[in-house]
Amino acid sequence: MMITAPQPNEYAAFSAPYVRLASQHDDILALLNTLKDSTHQFFCSLDADKAEHRYAESKWTIKQVLGHMIDTERVFAYRAYCFSRGEEKELPGFEQNDYVAAVDLSNRTMHSLADEFRSVRESNLYFINALSDAQIAITGYVNGYTVTVRALLYMLAGHELYHLQLLKERYL
Repeated sequence: MMITAPQPNEYAAFSAPYVRLASQHDDILALLNTLKDSTHQFFCSLDADKAEHRYAESKWTIKQVLGHMIDTERVFAYRAYCFSRGEEKELPGFEQNDYVAAVDLSNRTMHSLADEFRSVRESNLYFINALSDAQIAITGYVNGYTVTVRALLYMLAGHELYHLQLLKERYL
């Protein structure tokens, strides 16, 4: 199945950077699958002492960034799941800083978190690969904005690409 890039009216304007990053790739399904492994390898390759590094005092640690990526993977996929199943109610937004602050990662290793990320993505890929063309085009409502399932898939990949780029530029 080939999933074309969403149009700007399929997502909120603040999501455009994520969609734009993912749209630079021809096949969103292949990208999500490739990123599953390359992101896992990237985080596993980092020295353990890097896990608590932050590039500024008020910024997240690398471990927290990965935790945030896992949270967002779950939230975006849940939204896509709900809408693909016909949910008509508006779904809430989520405050990323509150989510990061609510989890204690002190006993987690980078490798453990990377494994969790890969597992969540693998599960999501089963769901995504089973979507019909009609389901991909469904529109739902999140926090006052409309979004299609297709756009959520591009946002999923684009969010990951955004944070990987940020980590490489500012953290490492």
